[in-house]
Amino acid sequence: MKNDNVNSPNHYKLDGLEVEAIDVIKATVKDFNSFCHGNIIKYVLRANKKNGIEDFKKAKKYIEMMIGDEN
Repeated sequence: MKNDNVNSPNHYKLDGLEVEAIDVIKATVKDFNSFCHGNIIKYVLRANKKNGIEDFKKAKKYIEMMIGDEN
């Protein structure tokens, strides 16, 4: 299976568990929307300098998490 750096990046999965770092963050951060907002800004600002469309897709993923429209 191909690695999906937007929806389920292997480098964020905890070894031996079906848990990603984002799951731990959701469970422990009090203001998850602010966390998402910061990441949206980060990915949009760096897109043209680093990963292009992939970074815009990552920003979109965080927007979907904020509005509850996550796949």
